[in-house]
Amino acid sequence: MTTYDRKTIEELIDGTIDFHKLKQMLSNFKDADRFEKYISILQERVPWDDPILLPAGLHLYIVQKKNGDRIVKCDCGHEFCNASDNWKLHALIYVRDDEEKMTELYPKLLAPDPEWQVIREYYCPNCATQLEVEAVAPWYPVIKDFEPDIDTFYSEWLNRPLPQVK
Repeated sequence: MTTYDRKTIEELIDGTIDFHKLKQMLSNFKDADRFEKYISILQERVPWDDPILLPAGLHLYIVQKKNGDRIVKCDCGHEFCNASDNWKLHALIYVRDDEEKMTELYPKLLAPDPEWQVIREYYCPNCATQLEVEAVAPWYPVIKDFEPDIDTFYSEWLNRPLPQVK
């Protein structure tokens, strides 16, 4: 089994990895310590100390607070909500729901019909980083992307204890 160094994992995170190296990584079994390397790199890049339990998306993390709460937190340190809640409902939401807003992204006549589809953009209220984009029917509810079982992930998949709060 191939193991990858921190530099390669950083390239993977940054999207600067060579295509052939990426193809090789995707084709091989995952090295046993990759998750630890990945989390350690992410942890070094944020300005706060709460331990990252799991990435929740680009720029978003599920972290453990000193009081035991698990929350969703942005790169900048903004705390959205408890990890069991839907962070999107605590974000700034910009909805492209008319022709004028759609043509900011699409050439005329190639944009979705706002009667049938809108584009929701979710932003951090603190740093204004775009966190997610959804193309959905106008009436579609704001759905939580996933509800990870963090305890089971650590105990049964990683076979290690959860990180401790310092």
